[in-house]
Amino acid sequence: MMLHPELLRAARTAPAPLLRATALLALVTLAHAGQAVLLAVTLADIARGRTGRLPVLLGAVGAVLVLRAILVWRQRVAAADAGARIRSNLRDELLVQLGRLGPAHGDATRAGALRATVVDGVEGVNTYLSRYLPQLAVVCVVTPVLLVGVAVVHVWAAVVLLAAVVAALSVPRLWDRALAARGKEHWDTYEGLAADYLESLQQMPTLRATGAVRRRREALEERSRRLHRATVAKLRVSLVDTALTDLAIQAGTLGAVLLACASATAGRATGTGSYLLLMLASECFRPLRDLSREWHAGYVGVSAADGIAALRTARPAVPDTGTLAPAWPSPPAVVFSGVRFAYPGAGRPALDGVDLECPAGRTTALVGPSGAGKSTLLALLQRHHDPDAGAVLLDGLDVRELSLAALRRSIAVVSQDVYLFAASIADNLRLADPGATDERLAAACRDAGIHDEITALPDGYATVLGERGATLSGGQRQRLALARALLCDAPVLVLDEATSAVDQRREHQITEALRRAARGRTCLVVAHRLAAVRHADRIVVLDRGRVDDVGDHRTLAGAGGTYAALATADLSRRGER
Repeated sequence: MMLHPELLRAARTAPAPLLRATALLALVTLAHAGQAVLLAVTLADIARGRTGRLPVLLGAVGAVLVLRAILVWRQRVAAADAGARIRSNLRDELLVQLGRLGPAHGDATRAGALRATVVDGVEGVNTYLSRYLPQLAVVCVVTPVLLVGVAVVHVWAAVVLLAAVVAALSVPRLWDRALAARGKEHWDTYEGLAADYLESLQQMPTLRATGAVRRRREALEERSRRLHRATVAKLRVSLVDTALTDLAIQAGTLGAVLLACASATAGRATGTGSYLLLMLASECFRPLRDLSREWHAGYVGVSAADGIAALRTARPAVPDTGTLAPAWPSPPAVVFSGVRFAYPGAGRPALDGVDLECPAGRTTALVGPSGAGKSTLLALLQRHHDPDAGAVLLDGLDVRELSLAALRRSIAVVSQDVYLFAASIADNLRLADPGATDERLAAACRDAGIHDEITALPDGYATVLGERGATLSGGQRQRLALARALLCDAPVLVLDEATSAVDQRREHQITEALRRAARGRTCLVVAHRLAAVRHADRIVVLDRGRVDDVGDHRTLAGAGGTYAALATADLSRRGER
């Protein structure tokens, strides 16, 4: 009878359907009791040789059977409705929370573990709340009514049954702590295995290329064995719970039978009373037996409850305390003022006193060796983190003063890791603007240099892509992502290694598309290949978390220093190709 606070909170999201399912389940239980009473009277009449009422009694039993069948059907429909609403509400809440937490949370959590919580965990919660919780309410409400009915027939039998019911509900609670520990171990192991399987499926080409398929399979087999051991350990404790419940039920039933026999032998009870006692004693324990069954069906929800609660209550890396939502009639300037930031546990700051201005409506390129702080600057601009010192400003406004929704509407991002869904090209583009017309889609794709290639496909913009855009080349995926960013119509455009996955010929095409896309926007470009940034209005060279130099390509290349070294290395790489 474990009632996890997180599960009770989820139940409050659909109170009306749950109450309806519970009320119908109570009527089903009472129909069982009504049938037991009718059968007891029928058996007593048969034992006495009275057959005059048999047709009426048997007809009443048949009517109760039909009524119960209707109630069972309606109850299952109501329970399914309650479960669907709870499942939908809880998943929506968790998905909104994941969006609120932002990339910083996703980087620290394995995708497979998140999938297990949001999909399998919520399914378990659905079963627990739509089946176990109504059954528990029936035990608490209807069972006392049945015990009162037994007390009318035989007081001491009611006392024995009451003791058995209390024992069946309370004694197994001694194992709750052990069961909770085993359940957590089982769920953690399940999450880990789910994450391993998802990563293995996603990285199968890499596993094949490195000859690691067999080793990965062996590792998954070992994780599966660990899950099996955790499952068996949980079942051992859970079956103790069931055994104790069954023992109490059987002992209570036996006690009631013995009392009924003793009363009948001593002549203290009528035949009808004896049959009623036997029938009602069984019905008193029916809700408990059903509760034990539903407990096992919904226990996954209890196991997953801690993970769901942890995800739902997790705090985002940055608080959404801003209130401003400026309209930006013109592209804003982006300024980093005295910015200092260190990742937790890092030996040195990723950014150390960065002062940098990105002029409004112009393109500013950020270059530097790996670890120089380029991506960290972009992350601070998008408020994936807040600086430890200094400020990031848009047209003089600290980004912390803007609501996160307003800030992220103001910035369109094209990153090196492009994600496209298994949907049509048009649907993938309309993620940025659901109301975009076909003409706007085509205009954005022309600016991104991908329109002609889309129209050359058999189904054009209705072409359905493979998962993660696997049916497109790397350059096509990145240009499609650029078109999607343009549909956002944001005044600030961020391009983070947007040419990283293409060859030199495609890189030139994308670079030209980026130059067209940057017109009328404040654009920040990060790239290791300097050919992608040499035409930027300003090039900022970062090194060791500081601004090393600022200028245009010709000036910086002729001045020596970090940029010249990067240019030489870039030319060398291109020559090797």
